Amino acid sequence: MTTRADRFTVVIDTNALVGALTRNMLLSLAEAGLFRPRWSNITLNEEFERVFARRYPDGAAVGQRQRANIDRAFPEAVSIVDAKTLEAIDLPDPDDRHVLAAAIQTKAALIVTDNLKDFPADHLLPHEIEAISLDDFLADCIDLAGPEAIAALRAMRERYKDPEIDAEALILKVESLGLGQTATLLGAYKSLL
Repeated sequence: MTTRADRFTVVIDTNALVGALTRNMLLSLAEAGLFRPRWSNITLNEEFERVFARRYPDGAAVGQRQRANIDRAFPEAVSIVDAKTLEAIDLPDPDDRHVLAAAIQTKAALIVTDNLKDFPADHLLPHEIEAISLDDFLADCIDLAGPEAIAALRAMRERYKDPEIDAEALILKVESLGLGQTATLLGAYKSLL
């Protein structure tokens, strides 16, 4: 018997939340109920805006607005990590300890990150947690949920108004972000997307 509350609880690292399209894809799939998103208070309250401003010059106000939107849409997703918990965690990059701490506290099965080297399997295994790339995670969601995932992503795509984006353009954009598996699966569902 496992103590895991939900095998589909997923902690999302900052690098997966900062990009507009990847953030929209992840949160659209979460909103559709395909997984329960979680992140540490450090991810959302400290790192998100800092990384956003670094990636998008002159985007500090947009980063604040996006962070507030995420917090409003998923208020239950924040896991408060305390200093004592952080001290007990050992990772190659100490600045990533808050991500693992949030995963432990929320009994998450996965950490979605593109910094896989910072989350070695031997550090995660004792906690029954696996780190997975953003592409692998999105592809798994689409593969497992099929039409339900595609419906959520179609609704997301249809919200784009300025400029509008069709299914073909969305697939090309996903591919340009290095999400090859995800783009391939979206291509198989293009007529529904």
